Amino acid sequence: MRPTLRLRLTLVYGGLFLLAGMALLGVTYLLFTKQLTDSIGGYLPDEPGMDRQVMILRRDGETLTGEAAMEWMRRQQADLRDAATKSLLTQGAIALALVGAAAAASGWLVAGRMLAPLHRVTATARRIAAAPATDRSLQQRIDLHGPLDEVKELADTFDRMVERLDHAFDGQRRFVANASHELRTPLTLNRALVELAMHRRTASPDVIQLGESLLEINARHERLISGLLLLARADHEIADRSPVDLADVVSHVVAQTKAEAAEASVEVTEDSGAAPTFGDALLLERLVHNLVENGVRHNVPDGWVHVVSRVASGGGASGGGASGGGALAGGASGGGVELEVSNSGPVVPPYDVPALFEPFRRLGPERLVTAKGSGLGLSIVRSVARAHGGDVQAVPREGGGLIVTVRLPRAPG
Repeated sequence: MRPTLRLRLTLVYGGLFLLAGMALLGVTYLLFTKQLTDSIGGYLPDEPGMDRQVMILRRDGETLTGEAAMEWMRRQQADLRDAATKSLLTQGAIALALVGAAAAASGWLVAGRMLAPLHRVTATARRIAAAPATDRSLQQRIDLHGPLDEVKELADTFDRMVERLDHAFDGQRRFVANASHELRTPLTLNRALVELAMHRRTASPDVIQLGESLLEINARHERLISGLLLLARADHEIADRSPVDLADVVSHVVAQTKAEAAEASVEVTEDSGAAPTFGDALLLERLVHNLVENGVRHNVPDGWVHVVSRVASGGGASGGGASGGGALAGGASGGGVELEVSNSGPVVPPYDVPALFEPFRRLGPERLVTAKGSGLGLSIVRSVARAHGGDVQAVPREGGGLIVTVRLPRAPG
């Protein structure tokens, strides 16, 4: 585990203080030794012949004179110097250790106080990064108050950056929504004019055939515009939520897609267990419909689609009626509900699966303009799931096809 910046600053503060204290103690020792030598040396005779005039009377009554007295004084001087030096170094080291510990504790507190604004910046950035794309997390600001220093300048720069991103994303959503609304009117007018020309008595077979082609292209454009509108709506967090049971939604969608599945020679089955959640019923219906429709359209003759709704067990999802499976990555925590749609179909390389959730991304020959879908189906699924606080994952099915698992929060009770 790497040491934190606060710990590193504390170690730097404490280390510098100890080095300065040791240098101060060393200088004090040198000065003290010099002063002690000069003071004691003043009691010893420094002129020749004066040592004979020295007489010392000891406490035990013994009298020393001459060279013996001088030797006794030299021993006393050495003992005094050793005792003073030992006392200075011992007590100085103890004092230095105590003051160093206090300095380290003070450095820890000061570093924490100085780094508190950085922790606030980090916490705000972490909340924004961890929030789902549909959350209004970009409206959060640090709004740091204090002196105009480097930390406040960093916080203000971060606020300005987030504000620009918020404006950019809002402008993008508004542009998509407004452009989609504006494009609906000419498409509706085109459809009406084409139908009027086709149903005239004087319409030739060539005109009728051309009208059918134009209506097909117009219908695809209408699906594209509707998908863009739905994607722009799903990119916002759902404010008004109501109880929804995915089992009811699955039964309704399977009944709706029976005709299209029969026309494509695909069998659609369901295993709709109770899966209560909270959200927008229309958006959740679109989520299920897109998954089932995707399984029907991207299938093989005499293929199948199997839809399962259930309360999540907290582990990985296994394909109902299909082999293979995968654990859900991200999404709601334990206690959620799951929707799983598995289908037969062509083999999908694992490295191509993430691209399926990107807008206008198709695989293989379906990149053409004449493709059945608009290229927004799974993008809408992911946006709707995240708008409800969930997530979605797809894994290739062994033998061909996909297993798509959506996990959503479970309704209380």
